[in-house]
Amino acid sequence: MAKCAICEKNAIFGNKLSITRSHISKRTTRTWKPNLRTVKVLVNGEPKRITVCAKCLRSGKVTRA
Repeated sequence: MAKCAICEKNAIFGNKLSITRSHISKRTTRTWKPNLRTVKVLVNGEPKRITVCAKCLRSGKVTRA
């Protein structure tokens, strides 16, 4: 599974409960995936393609090429 190259955010797994929470046995697994983008950034002065989450892009943790 893909992962952010800056903050190493990746998919997390959990349980999705049914609408009526009276029957606890009615649960299924679900996945929360990060909002990843493949961008060209400057790494040590040279352009490189890495996978970065949208939060790292917004906060300015990478410099785009």
